[in-house]
This record gives sequence, C-alpha cells and structure tokens, in this order.
Amino acid sequence: MFIVMGKTDPTADRHRQQSMILVPRDAPGVHVRRGLTVFGFTDADHGGHAEIEFDDVRVPAENLIGEEGGGFAIAQARLGPGRIHHCMRAIGTAERAVELMCLRANDRVAFGRPLAEQGVVRDWIAEARVRIEQLRLLVLKTAWLMDTVGNRGAHTEIQAIKIATPQAVGWILDKAMQVHGGAGVSQDLPLAGWYAAIRTLRFADGPDEVHRDSLARRELRRYATTH
Repeated sequence: MFIVMGKTDPTADRHRQQSMILVPRDAPGVHVRRGLTVFGFTDADHGGHAEIEFDDVRVPAENLIGEEGGGFAIAQARLGPGRIHHCMRAIGTAERAVELMCLRANDRVAFGRPLAEQGVVRDWIAEARVRIEQLRLLVLKTAWLMDTVGNRGAHTEIQAIKIATPQAVGWILDKAMQVHGGAGVSQDLPLAGWYAAIRTLRFADGPDEVHRDSLARRELRRYATTH
C-alpha cells in the first residue's frame, strides 16, 4: 500500500492544494520502474527508494486520508517528531563512530606509536565528544518542548537540530573514516554507509538552506521595530 501525496487543487491556498490518498501496490497503472541508490547504497534498512510511475491510476474516493486539501497539514504534523527521531538516531550513529575511532586509535600503530598518541587524532576525538554533547542537549530540549508546547512551539528548535545534527555527525564520521584509512570507506566497516545516510539528512525533510532562512526570519521578527 502506498501513501501518495499529490496536488488536488492548484487554485486553493498554498497550504490547501495537496491531498494524501491510499493507493494499493497492485492497482492498475502503478509501475515500480527501478530501485535507486544513495551514494551507491540501497538504504535497505528503510526499504530502499524507487522510481514509481502512476499511469491513469484510479482508486475510490474513500481512500482519501482525512479531507481533501489536508495533505500538507498531515505532512507537517509528522515532520516535527520525525526530525527529532532522525536526530536521535544520528546521535547514536555518532556515538558508535567515536567508539570505532577510539578503538582504532588505540590499536593502530603508525610511525612508531599508536594513533592515540597523535595530537591531531586526540583533537578529533575531543571535538567529537563536545559536538555530541551539544547535540544531545539541544535535541533533548527540542523533545521536551514538543511534549510541553507542541510542534508549533518547538518550531525554532526543530529547525536548529535539523541544521546542526547532520553537519556535526557528518564531521565526526569523516574523522572516523580518516582514522581508519582505506578501511574506513570500504564495505568492511559501516562508516561509509552511515556517512551516506547522514549526508542525505541535509536535504531530507527540507534542505538546510530552507531551514536556515526560515529560522533567521523568525529570529529577526523578534527584534523588528515598528515605525
């Protein structure tokens, strides 16, 4: 069963143009053309991604989810909790990356001494820990606001974690791969796959640039003066 979101009234208010409807996978006219990869990975943990063609597909009107024109509201209602969920998982990924990086640094000897004794590697590990703890507190605050004041009240913080988390975790994964050398980008370790997933988060659920622009406009309104 597919949940399809499409434009049902282009003349309506911009937030009332889309609707969501249930479409059976075997409905006539539904064609899954090909599976798509992300940086060469199939993203199998989430079912993967596919190019799907809808050719004159017809389904009953009662398959509509909610009301006509309610698709945008449905999507927005899940985006706040969804973004928190993504960021929580990303922090877990970062923790695992630091663990792998530390194990490698203690074990690998280069130029006569362990990587753990190299100043630059220690700097990466320290910076990784700082970034993780900063993210953890910001995501925790956002989740608390979601519980206490709801999606709208947590809007600024939701945008903040969506901006900060993929960038910080991506940096940590980059350093973890660097410590592992060629093995870090091979299939023998999960780091490259994690990096592909985290990089994707920078435009999934809205690109960084959109969130930055919206957050900045909200911040500016706080200090706007009337004349």
